[in-house]
Amino acid sequence: MQLLSKKLLNEAHTVAEDMETILYSDQLPEKVIQFGEGNFLRAFVDWMFHRLNRQKLFNGKIVVVQPIEKGMVNKLNEQDGLYTLIQRGLINGRNMDIKEIVSSVSRGINPYENWTEVLQCAENPEIEYVVSNTTEAGIVYDPKDSVDFKPPNSFPGKLAVYMYHRYKHFNGDPSKGLVLLPCELIDRNGDVLEQIVLRLAKKWNYPEGFINWVKNCNQFLNTLVDRVVPGYPREEAAAITDRLGYQDNLLCTSELYHLWVIEGEEGLSKKLPFREAGLNVIWTGDMAPYRTRKVRILNGAHTSSVPGAYLYGLDTVGEMIDHGIIGSFTKELIFKEVIPALNYQVEELREYAESVFERFANPYIKHYLTSILLNCSSKYKTRVLPSILDYYNKYNSLPDRLVFSLAVLIFLYKDGKVTGSEMIAAKDRGEIKIQDDLSVLKFFEEIWKAFDGSQSSIMEITQRVLGNEHLWDKNLNQIQGLTGKVSENLQGLVFKGIKKMYDQFAG
Repeated sequence: MQLLSKKLLNEAHTVAEDMETILYSDQLPEKVIQFGEGNFLRAFVDWMFHRLNRQKLFNGKIVVVQPIEKGMVNKLNEQDGLYTLIQRGLINGRNMDIKEIVSSVSRGINPYENWTEVLQCAENPEIEYVVSNTTEAGIVYDPKDSVDFKPPNSFPGKLAVYMYHRYKHFNGDPSKGLVLLPCELIDRNGDVLEQIVLRLAKKWNYPEGFINWVKNCNQFLNTLVDRVVPGYPREEAAAITDRLGYQDNLLCTSELYHLWVIEGEEGLSKKLPFREAGLNVIWTGDMAPYRTRKVRILNGAHTSSVPGAYLYGLDTVGEMIDHGIIGSFTKELIFKEVIPALNYQVEELREYAESVFERFANPYIKHYLTSILLNCSSKYKTRVLPSILDYYNKYNSLPDRLVFSLAVLIFLYKDGKVTGSEMIAAKDRGEIKIQDDLSVLKFFEEIWKAFDGSQSSIMEITQRVLGNEHLWDKNLNQIQGLTGKVSENLQGLVFKGIKKMYDQFAG
């Protein structure tokens, strides 16, 4: 089976609309630089720009930068930037299976092999937009990062150097500022990214003129993204490949639903006319309500329940929601603990939650739990911990299921050994690979090494985890009763096992 490429499609006389869009896209300039080449961006942002180009509403391409040393830009370049997106789900009771060859990506760059090529993009006057998705762990200040590294270690470090190169190349021209659309799921992601870039600029002694240019001539927009993207359908890949008639190593699946909320000026909606293209993009002056409900309910349900569901022996989100015990636990966690902790529009939140669980149960999407386990600790801090704190502050008591989920998170790392950049942990269902910030993995490896099999040892582990301000930005031991309750749950997980501990919530 031949690999997907422009040459293959041209020779195969493929679907006219696909080929017409691809040929048209070939002539378009690069207008977007994107940090991240993973499944989500390709099934969300890149697909949206593809839709704009198909209707001749944007007329620009995306150059993709691989944010970490190991990535997929080589595969992207092998396929001429092309890949197949399959969107599946139910609309009014009808099965929908929509296939598109996405052609909005021009090329991929590995900055660890060719940092100069990234900086050359900064010299392109037509590149006006920056998109990113480097996970919640990506938008962080790294005090050890350096302008002398080529490239800098962190995403904000790479961006700061990129922007300074552009500033110098165009002599501080105000019109050469950028519109930045980060897609990482942290609160006010645009504001946070700008603060870190400015902090690095001052640390690296960049001139005051550049700092003023960053503040006044660039727009760091806060955004919220919402789409379930399971990614590569490994169990179905062979059958889908036979149906497509070509090999696509970047084949990607997603649900039909999509939502992008962008906090920005009305004028930008005319330059990026997503709504005109029929896409569910909301431009707003205040995205807080949209973000809170999505992060606390949809992402919160994932992050609080997936570690336990995986350890229980399940493999996909669909299995998790259909399971009598785990599914009920997850729904009760949302309806009895997360929603009550919020202070507005309870009925609307309940309706949103019902729609979320309906999406989770989509029989056409296999969303593997292992893909959601990436960067567990940073996700937990952003998506679940605020619900625990809000519930405690509102009711002066602790939410049972949410607190249990915190114990499960700690238990996930038990018996783990750091190998390279990941952790291998032995579990009842076999070994599990855990990918997280390396310092976090080493921390959990260290604390579990000290476990001597006693209850007092579990209490010490709990105290050390809850007291780690690097993880939580605060000492959680100060919340009355939390340390004891987490320790009690953790003891049950260690001595009784995951299934018996879930039984306490059954019925």
